[in-house]
This record gives sequence, structure tokens and C-alpha cells, in this order.
Amino acid sequence: MSTARTWAVALTGVDGHMVEVEADLSSQTPGFQIIGLPDKALGEAAQRVRNACVNAGLDFPRRHLTVNLSPANLPKAGSGFDLSIAVATLATTGALRRDSVRSTVHVGELGLDGRLRPVPGVLPAVYAAARAGFTKVIVPYANAAEARLVPGVEVHAAASLAEVAVSHGADIEVRDTDPVHTAPRAVPSDETLDLAEVIGQDEAVDALITAAAGGHHMMLSGPPGAGKTMLARRLPGILPALTEGEALEVAAIRSLAGEAVTRLDSLPPFEAPHHTASAAALVGGGSRSPRPGAIVRAHRGVLFLDETPEFPRSALDALRQPLESGRIEIIRAGFATAFPARFQLILAMNPCPCGNYGVRGAECMCPPMAIRRYAGRLSGPLRDRVDIDLQVARVAAARATSDERSGVSTADARERVTVARSVAAERWRGTPWRLNAEVPGERLRQGALRLPSAVRAPLDRALERGSVTLRAYDRVLRIAWTLSDLAGLSSPGGDQLGHALFLKKGLLA
Repeated sequence: MSTARTWAVALTGVDGHMVEVEADLSSQTPGFQIIGLPDKALGEAAQRVRNACVNAGLDFPRRHLTVNLSPANLPKAGSGFDLSIAVATLATTGALRRDSVRSTVHVGELGLDGRLRPVPGVLPAVYAAARAGFTKVIVPYANAAEARLVPGVEVHAAASLAEVAVSHGADIEVRDTDPVHTAPRAVPSDETLDLAEVIGQDEAVDALITAAAGGHHMMLSGPPGAGKTMLARRLPGILPALTEGEALEVAAIRSLAGEAVTRLDSLPPFEAPHHTASAAALVGGGSRSPRPGAIVRAHRGVLFLDETPEFPRSALDALRQPLESGRIEIIRAGFATAFPARFQLILAMNPCPCGNYGVRGAECMCPPMAIRRYAGRLSGPLRDRVDIDLQVARVAAARATSDERSGVSTADARERVTVARSVAAERWRGTPWRLNAEVPGERLRQGALRLPSAVRAPLDRALERGSVTLRAYDRVLRIAWTLSDLAGLSSPGGDQLGHALFLKKGLLA
């Protein structure tokens, strides 16, 4: 029998699909053909595999070789199929045990000298293999720590093709080979910025805790130096630690982005792209294979857009769909994929281009048209999707030079947020939602959770006057429920609804 099979993984976003790699020898004119919708990088695997086998001391078959990647209608991309193609090819000649090859998943790129090079996306690939019932995976040496994050899988790390061949029964000598390493990644510190360091922004700290407790999006408006960035960078520290499943999702996205993943981080991610970032840099994309953008890397964490009006309008409007659905769909001519993108959005902006409009003691030189144009760069639909709109003022000199600190530390705030989230999770038990910000508006406007008319009166008047849209109406209700969870109440009262209106619109109805 001149046919051999092994397994590889094709990635579509963070989802992995098992691919059966079949190699067959025939008596036609000697050649090497790869079929099954390979992309250009995968189509070039033929020469890499041939040279790697010869330089590793393995006999490459001198007949016509056809490699089929099944299912044939699934697009395959990247160089991570090299190892599986080489192993299936060598097994056709009997040099490797077919039963051993058939029960193993192989992931890795081959160098011409036979060394195994690391590839991105090993973590989601191994996770997909585990879900498919495979228990043995061979990966490049540099991807070993990442692959071993998936429980229940026997991971073999190899530095060269010769090592892999010997593990499958090949009778060759394995030369000493220096494994290919990845560039070291700075390990994030577990130390978080403390809210206790914040001076004179008690109202903003309370709003930040409310945003964290309910998963609400937030916009901070104020002059330069008011502390907008300082507050935003402290949000991840007061969010509950990621569960093991959530940490695995975040690590899989980092792996797809090409980062070296060596451990599961419990701290929610924080992404702060520069204001020159394009729409593709925010949402992701690529010409041949999809790459996660900033909003995908912020999944389960925080996306902070400082100087928001300076971002391209197209980039900001691209946020609208993932803010509602929690996922981003990327469609190109050669592929279509979806990434998870459930994040908390924090926007920061100045009152005008120079930042001094309305600031006591400062002079604004911006003409009225420039101020209107600056504020208009944030579209109405995007503003409507932000739950909390807070004005932040500069701290007075007397408070800045005193020993005063915020009365709330990060540990205290995290405890309050955790308790409030557990109350909300209990309320929404049996539904797809866990946070108040995720709940559809009709569930809060109708049925058993509908607030009494006397409590809703200010919000109803605001809706009738056109001060708020129906979407904003729903967001005020969500904030009110979060405020009641933080206060330990069974349902919102007039104080909570009035505070929610203030957080949403900056004024009471």
C-alpha cells in the first residue's frame, strides 16, 4: 500500500478544523503535487519538504507524489502544514509506522536544513485537536510551552524532522540540532495600578466601578491632564480575574497574533492603539489569512481609545457592530472568518482641539466651527452605544499637593465589582447573559423587571422630549440595575435611576 495519512489543523479565526493529510505514490512522471485548496505559502511546502527530508538523512520517494488535504473544500493557509506533509510522505515508503503517524497531529514549519520552526496559532490548533479526541500532538520546540497549556493532550516538542521521524520508528541517526527559538516576550506583571493613587476624582472613580460592575462602555471627556488615561489604565485591575476558560481564549488570540504564549494570564487584557491606527488595525484583517486586530486582542478585557476624535472616522464606525454583538466578522475575497470581540470600550476626548475650551483660567483659541467639527468626529450612533458619559475636570492645586488619596483601593473596588457581578449573574441565571450591559432592553422595559412608573418618570420624560433615544433609554436602565447591585438593593429606585441618567447624559432629566 502506497498511501499514508496523518492529521493537521486549519485555523479559521480562533476556530480549528481537523485536516486529514493524505499522501499517495503513483507510477507517473516523478513530481510533487499538493491539492485541497492550499494557499501560496502552503503550495511552496513541496520544495521545503523535499530539501528538509534529504538534509535530515531521510530518503525522499522518487515517484509521483500527491498530497491531498481533506476536506478539500476548506481553505488551508500558512506553513504549519509542512510537518504533516513530510510525515505522511515518508510514511508512504514504509520508513515510518503508518499506525503511529495516523494517530498523531503534526503542526510546524520546516526549514531547508530539517529544523522545525515555530508557527502562530499553535494553542488554538492543539485545543481543536483535543476537542476532536486526539491525545498526541507534535509541535516545534519553541511552541512547546504554549501547546502544553491545553489539558489532556500529550505534547511532544521536536527540534528537527529527524526527531519526529525517529519517534515514528525511522531508523536514522539524529544529529545534534540547535532548536529554533522565538523572540522572548515580556511577561506581564501581576502588579496592577492602584485606584488609591487617584487624587480628587471621587466621582470618576465611582463611575469607573459602575462601569466595571456592569460591563458598561464609558467615555471620559475633559481637558489634558485631568486624569482620563490614569483612570482608564486602572480599569483592568478592578475587573474580576479571568476564569481558566476565558484566559485560554485570550491566550489563543495572542497566539494567532504571533506572540509567544507561555502561561495563562488571569489579568484582563488592556489594548490602547495609537490614534493613527486604521480600521484594519482595529478590527483585523489581512490579504491572505485573517489576523486579529486591537478589538479582538482586547477580548475579555479593555479597549482604550485615547484622543478618540483623532482616530479615522471609518475606524470608529467599525466599532459599532462588535459593540452590539460581541464579535467581529471579517470578509475578504479569499476568506471569511469571525473573531470574538467582547470588550469594554473606554473613550477619552478633549473638549476641543486645543483642550482648553471651558477650562477655568485657560484660553481656547479654537474657532466655533473647529470645536463643532472636533466633537462631530464621533458619530451619533457610536455615542449612543456608550453607556456612561462623564465629564472629568482638572484637580485643584490644593488637592494635588495634599496627602489626600482616593478612599477606594483597587482591592476594595474589585471586591465590590465581584459581588455586584455575582448578584447580576444570579439574576440572569438560565439566560445567555451574565452582565447587565448584555441584557436586551425589552427584558428591562417589560415583564417582571419593569420598574414602577413613578421610578421611571424622569426617564420617560427624557424619552418623550427626545433627550434620549430608545437605545439610550435601555442603557440608562442597565446602569440603574448595576447601581442597585452595587448598593445591595433588589431593584433600582429613584436615586439609582436619576444617577444613571446623570452618568448617561451628564445631567438630570
